[in-house]
Amino acid sequence: MARTRFAPDRGLTTRMVSTMFLIGLLYVVFVGALLALLRGSWPVILLIAGGLFIAQFWFSDRIAAFSMGAREVTPEQAPELHGAVDRLCALADMPKPRVAIAHTDVPNAFATGRNERTALVCATTGLLRRLEPDELEGVLAHELSHVAHRDVAVMTIASFLGVLAGLITRVALWGGFSRGNSRDNNAAILMLLIPLVSAVVYAISFLLTRLLSRYRELSADRAGALLTGRPSALGSALTKVTGQMARIPTRDLRQAEPFNAFYFAPALSGETAWRLLSSHPTLEQRLDQLGRISAQLGRG
Repeated sequence: MARTRFAPDRGLTTRMVSTMFLIGLLYVVFVGALLALLRGSWPVILLIAGGLFIAQFWFSDRIAAFSMGAREVTPEQAPELHGAVDRLCALADMPKPRVAIAHTDVPNAFATGRNERTALVCATTGLLRRLEPDELEGVLAHELSHVAHRDVAVMTIASFLGVLAGLITRVALWGGFSRGNSRDNNAAILMLLIPLVSAVVYAISFLLTRLLSRYRELSADRAGALLTGRPSALGSALTKVTGQMARIPTRDLRQAEPFNAFYFAPALSGETAWRLLSSHPTLEQRLDQLGRISAQLGRG
């Protein structure tokens, strides 16, 4: 982690590290099992696994920023937004990331980038229009905490296993077993076994990744609130953004939903997602943590 003034949270960090260990262990076991089952195809498996990981690690954040409509802006184009980012970066003693705006009425913000050098922080026009300056700074402090803790890289690595499981299953079924024939009794068994194992691996990795995502959101809330010293401003922003989501057209929310893991607050169309599958803690959990921080600081 980069050296900044964002306050660490050893409890949350321990839980995130433990979750990452379980995801990594699952990945190793899965690839090992595939290598054992598909002895003749192990070079292809390793090549696919390595190439896919590199591509996802290097390009997924750029693709996400482009897909969410982030457009980089200069200090002249967005002086208030740049000013807030400047103040927070000076307070946190961290390099300033690129600053962008997404032209959508969905009130939200997100950060992308594998490290501080490639980082980008983006606010939507809907967010800028609705929040007061201290609330906006609370949201930006939350997003800068993600940058300082390299959360985008962490989540990219964590989500890789689920993507790999699905891709290798398709490759194995399409390529490796297409050469089998009726004399190969094992081929039919493997054609049933590998999709089943891949589905189980994907399900477990998905749940672990969502658990990790909820931990990192709580950690970013805490770090951002302690950096600004105004947890109530972040709580006010959370309440306001979550409440405003219900007024956004369903079509816009559905377009934003695939990127929930990146957002400050999830864009939900319809009912709230089942807690186990959510990328974010509940509003009550986040406000409860901010309330405890306010009590510790002796102010709101």
